[in-house]
Amino acid sequence: MQGFNTLIQVVEVLGLLAFAFSGFIEARRKDMDLVGVFTVAFITAFGGGTLRDLLLDRRPLFWVEHQEYTLLVFILALVITPFMRHLRSAFSEKLLVTADAFGLGLFSVLGASLAVRTGMPPFVCVMMGVITGIFGGVLRDVICNEIPMVFRRGQLYATCSFLGCWVYLLLDWLSFPETLSLATGILVTVATRMAAVRFDLKLPG
Repeated sequence: MQGFNTLIQVVEVLGLLAFAFSGFIEARRKDMDLVGVFTVAFITAFGGGTLRDLLLDRRPLFWVEHQEYTLLVFILALVITPFMRHLRSAFSEKLLVTADAFGLGLFSVLGASLAVRTGMPPFVCVMMGVITGIFGGVLRDVICNEIPMVFRRGQLYATCSFLGCWVYLLLDWLSFPETLSLATGILVTVATRMAAVRFDLKLPG
């Protein structure tokens, strides 16, 4: 159990860093000051996990239990904000998409894994993963006055999370090592999302 908790924390930190960076980039694109940058990064990094914890009735919330997470995002906002204004628009767009894809993969599969541990049915576990993965980005885009990526008629987004979570559940059901199951589910989500952006993959209709 200790090993599993450590693994979850590693994935959690990587996920919040990825989403925090996407928040930094979007906030700077909107020419926000330090307070705005930190607020958008905070909401992006912790929004999905907070909703997940509320739905799974996990207390305390993960960022309340680990105050070092919030301190990390705060310190990064202080350090990174002065440099963000120098990013070219095209480069910042690529960084945003990449950071968001990694955040989506990490948090989606993490959400599904935690739901499995609470005994939820498979489809509920997958949907919990999707909610965890997309909600922070939805809040980020709403605050920044953008149509959330997941709601845009365009490249695959939530579908990538959905697929990655099912891959994780299948490997978990087949009793693969937890590290391999998590890593594969994350990789499938990220790779599918990046392929969707690269090749303009969309759902039919």
